[in-house]
Amino acid sequence: MSNIEQNNLTFLKYISSALAVSGTLNFPELDPVEERLLNYYATTWHLDKLTTVIEAMHASAEISPSTVHRRLKTLRKKGYIGLRVDDIDTRIKYIVQTELCKQYFAHLGECIVSANSN
Repeated sequence: MSNIEQNNLTFLKYISSALAVSGTLNFPELDPVEERLLNYYATTWHLDKLTTVIEAMHASAEISPSTVHRRLKTLRKKGYIGLRVDDIDTRIKYIVQTELCKQYFAHLGECIVSANSN
């Protein structure tokens, strides 16, 4: 099997496993916009950056600020994110990941490892 075919198969195995994660009892289902936002925040959390709600609302040219704000509410309601109030200015709120979010990304990481090892 060529490298391209092997990589294609690995990716398809990952996608299959990752799709099975969403909407399970452990992880509430994410719509595509929620998933995209969560992935974006994951990259900022990985870099130890704090993102305010206002910054998040204006971070994407493809998603309107009002849509981002609505999705932040649903992500919070589903338990994936929380809000942390700034120590100095209580009007500023930062988006933070919850334990559920950490478990969700850990499970997706396991899907990658599993797809790559088979």
